[in-house]
Amino acid sequence: MSPNSAEVTALRALAWVVTDQDRATRFLTATGCDSDTLRRRAGEAEILGAVLDFLLDDEASLLAFADEVNLPAQSVALARFALPGAMPR
Repeated sequence: MSPNSAEVTALRALAWVVTDQDRATRFLTATGCDSDTLRRRAGEAEILGAVLDFLLDDEASLLAFADEVNLPAQSVALARFALPGAMPR
């Protein structure tokens, strides 16, 4: 997956995460980010990677996201590996 495609996938994932208050709160808590920082840094690789890591760490959320946006779930992992800072899983 190209870095540009990975960024698009991550941005879609971020949009999906923040559409649910509970999910958004869990993401903010997991990252230590506040909503203002998230808005300001939404397009940065660190945030995009964090949102993909968040999904990869929660299979139910990963599958729900993939189903809602009609992507294979493994594309989230491929996107994560295409962005900086990915650690082998």
